[in-house]
Amino acid sequence: MNTSENTGRLWIRLMKKHRVAKSIITECTRDNPEDALQRILPTVDLGQPLWLPRHQADWTEYAMTRFMPDHFVEAFPFDSMEISYIYPEDEDRPGRRRNPWEDA
Repeated sequence: MNTSENTGRLWIRLMKKHRVAKSIITECTRDNPEDALQRILPTVDLGQPLWLPRHQADWTEYAMTRFMPDHFVEAFPFDSMEISYIYPEDEDRPGRRRNPWEDA
């Protein structure tokens, strides 16, 4: 069953010195991670990042993206925030594009 109503999870990793300083998992739909961020970030006292076209492109292609401190209007006490989508068990994952370098 492949519908946009399937709820997966959004995995948020707050990075400091190349290590996960804090990890948060919340419910999320694949097509709307911004809603999940708006719901969860205030609970951990963090502001909302700017969702730029490069974030949307990464999210669309890889179901993950990274925000740096300059993507936040308010102070951000970490080196970066990485988010990725965890698909529910019954949802089909998109096929991965072939990379010719891996075929060599």
